[in-house]
Amino acid sequence: MRIGVISDTHGLFDRAILRHFSGVDHILHAGDIGRGDVLAQLQRIAPVTAVSGNVDGFEASGVPVEQLVELVGHRIAITHRLYEGGRLTKDGMDLLARLRPAVCVYGHTHQPKAEWRDGVLLFNPGSAGPKRFHLPRAVGVLLLGHDSVESRHILLADRAE
Repeated sequence: MRIGVISDTHGLFDRAILRHFSGVDHILHAGDIGRGDVLAQLQRIAPVTAVSGNVDGFEASGVPVEQLVELVGHRIAITHRLYEGGRLTKDGMDLLARLRPAVCVYGHTHQPKAEWRDGVLLFNPGSAGPKRFHLPRAVGVLLLGHDSVESRHILLADRAE
């Protein structure tokens, strides 16, 4: 199963996503969706599971702050803030202990990152929104098999198509 992973769109739907997510089976959005029709655009590609972020006002947005989905037998947690200031947050540690996922998708830092921690893949696709700071714009893909999880990042141009 091929999963498109996106975060921190901040209201921007880059048309490059259509190409990079072509043929995905599901899309995970890790928050800071922003205004506009980003989720509707993504839903035209594949089913979407999304969480809200600080830009969305968390609970006030009506989008959950965390989600747990099971795809190909893998439990995948989705949250916006897992890291803050370069460190795993207490809430992040609690979420991992409570949900016991195989993969945790998160956003907020705008930094593409994939790391294994205590047998859990922590995956941040990076930011697909307007370029900020010196960080690259990016999305991610998870490839899920019955006994395997692979991840990769796809860099986007500095400006949206």
